[in-house]
Amino acid sequence: MNKLKTYLGMLIPVGILVALIVYFVSSGHSASLHKKLPVMGNHTLDTVSLENGKIRIDTVFHSIPEFSLIDENGNSFKRENLKGKVYVADYFFTTCQSICPVMSDQLERVAGKFSKENDFRIVSHTVDPETDTPEILKQYAAKHQAVAGRWIFLTGEKEDLYNLARQGYLLDARESFGGDEDFIHTQNFALVDKKGRIRGFYDGTSEEQVNQLMKDIPYLLEE
Repeated sequence: MNKLKTYLGMLIPVGILVALIVYFVSSGHSASLHKKLPVMGNHTLDTVSLENGKIRIDTVFHSIPEFSLIDENGNSFKRENLKGKVYVADYFFTTCQSICPVMSDQLERVAGKFSKENDFRIVSHTVDPETDTPEILKQYAAKHQAVAGRWIFLTGEKEDLYNLARQGYLLDARESFGGDEDFIHTQNFALVDKKGRIRGFYDGTSEEQVNQLMKDIPYLLEE
């Protein structure tokens, strides 16, 4: 009888442990969900102060600046429209016959996977605003089955779009000012967190890297 009690005493904790592991794995609460993605771009030390006898250093990270552009419905779209949202940003143009169709097809996959996430968006910016009017962008959005308000297409002044790509999303390293001869053609996606900070870059023509993007998005949604 004592041996049976001892056996049961060992078996019950093991059973509880197994049950907990199954619960966390099945409910998506595995420890890996707490992975921390790096914050991209330069950062500065803002203030150094003493708090409860300890030195506290506040760090200011690079973040997406304020902007004002036009969406595919002809409405004003600003940085504040993305407040508290995790989003993927890219640059494309509707007449592109090389990398852009591949990128947009990959973004369709991303949009489908996170279609029920209220705090997730995709924001596609044109690099050819002269051609890509709101009407053209709306047709392109329909072609890629974009859900209004979830996958946003933006146009506006070329200088504003290009400055945002370079100084905001860090998607192009060249120094230029959006002149007639200036052109951005990048396949990279930028992943932005709820605070407007860039947390990763991914090759939008690579299925493998887009798969990684889709694995990383939930980390930011949980932050």
